[in-house]
Amino acid sequence: MTRALAVRLALLAPPLAFFALFFAYPVAAIVERGLRPEGAWRLGVVGEVLTDPDLAGVLWFTCWQAAASTALTLALALPGAYVFARLDFPGRRLLHAVVAVPFVLPTVVTGAAFLALLGRGGLLDELWGVRLDNTAWAILLAHVFFNYAVVVRTVGGLWAQLDPRQEEAARVLGAGRFAAWRRVTLPALTPSLAAAGLLVFLFTFTSFGVVQILGGPRYATLEVEIYRQTAQLLDLPTAAVLTLLQFAAVAALLATHGRLTRRREGALALRDAATTARRPRGRAQWALLGGVVAVITVLLLLPLAVLVERSLSTPDGYGLGNYRALTGTESGTFVAAPWEAVGTSLRYAALATAIALVVGGLAAVALTRRAGRLLRGVDALLMLPLGTSAVTVGFGFLIALDEPPLDLRSSWLLVPLAQALVGTPFVVRVLLPVLRAVDDRLRQAAAVLGASPWRAWREVDLPLVRRALLVAAGFAFAVSLGEFGATVFIARADAPTLPVAVARLLSRPGELNYGQAMALSTVLMLVCTLTLLALERLRPARSAEML
Repeated sequence: MTRALAVRLALLAPPLAFFALFFAYPVAAIVERGLRPEGAWRLGVVGEVLTDPDLAGVLWFTCWQAAASTALTLALALPGAYVFARLDFPGRRLLHAVVAVPFVLPTVVTGAAFLALLGRGGLLDELWGVRLDNTAWAILLAHVFFNYAVVVRTVGGLWAQLDPRQEEAARVLGAGRFAAWRRVTLPALTPSLAAAGLLVFLFTFTSFGVVQILGGPRYATLEVEIYRQTAQLLDLPTAAVLTLLQFAAVAALLATHGRLTRRREGALALRDAATTARRPRGRAQWALLGGVVAVITVLLLLPLAVLVERSLSTPDGYGLGNYRALTGTESGTFVAAPWEAVGTSLRYAALATAIALVVGGLAAVALTRRAGRLLRGVDALLMLPLGTSAVTVGFGFLIALDEPPLDLRSSWLLVPLAQALVGTPFVVRVLLPVLRAVDDRLRQAAAVLGASPWRAWREVDLPLVRRALLVAAGFAFAVSLGEFGATVFIARADAPTLPVAVARLLSRPGELNYGQAMALSTVLMLVCTLTLLALERLRPARSAEML
């Protein structure tokens, strides 16, 4: 074993230990508790679950809505990817940041926003008597809202760097506009398109908060069904089988995504993104720009605007009554005032961000140099928490971490640990491309001059990735702030996080509870938006992709 490999394995030891203790162990514990309840394996339950017509319907809806959401997102977001990649217009940077806001919003806030727009008493209901809650369309539109930025950032990031002169040369040789795009640009974008589609499918396949709020009793994904079987029916064998089924599907998706990502790293004629964007020319480009702005306004901004409007709406007219109600306990939903959830969430998210930076930073440094299948497997392993059932992780925390030396079931630390599991993949995805872009000759020169590996990293890598660290911290903070699937199990009743508080308020009848839910959702949205706008100013050019 070479010294360099030994150093990389030593750096990977803490991240692997963290994932083993707080991801693999809880998931394995909940699966074992379900399939081996009294020391004997009950493998027959696998066949029972797979042949249950009701659960087969859940699996069918999970796959169907994920495929439909992916197709609809690609259809609506690809024009946006082109506009941001090729056109330069006033407000482009601000609009680019706004597009990414829905992605970092908690799914509970997304569900609340579309409930305010499409649900009973929502904007469409008041204006035209149209209600779309408890329908598949509401779920599909909410998924497009959430995943629009994935396509714009992933595909648009590469599109902006493709040399437009290649397509122009094809047109000079007689190809029409569409033929030139199909034969020159589309093949270069195909791996990026496939990767974006897979990511959207992954996020919608494991959707929980959106379906829980908008689907009602009629629609459930595997994630929602796992929650129902675990928390409401206490049927751990069925939940375990569904968890393994979802885990296998997610692992296959991540393996496919990894292959496509490596293909995307192949040689292409790339240019600085700033040199490919031009002012719109001709009616077609101006019309396309107008259409994209209209889609963003209606699909992305309108639900957020309705959310704010509903937070200000009270029985006595518009005002701050819902926000003032957050400081009291009149609704009887919480032991403490709902407003205290803001401070609780900020503290938990700050600690989760620190943990994610340490764990993800060590992993990114260890994976900087591309290596064989072993280290590529570690890279894929770090992505698994994004696609594994957060409900299973949260319930697994309660079951597995209840004995010394990891007796944490009653500890508040469980929440930031669960949030750090979700934040760590974002840290790795932001830092890794920047670290791999550092010229290795600088490290070699430092070593020749007598610098130790630690000093070489501190003097060479750290100054170049400082801004990327801030970006990674911002993303980890935003996703930690909005984590819901695991936190709903482990958050203490006297210290709920913002997403948990919103979900509790929405589950209770009454105008006061609904108004407070809208107000808390608006607060959470503003915190995430301010974080993202700050990231847009700090974001280094090499970390254009969020994922």
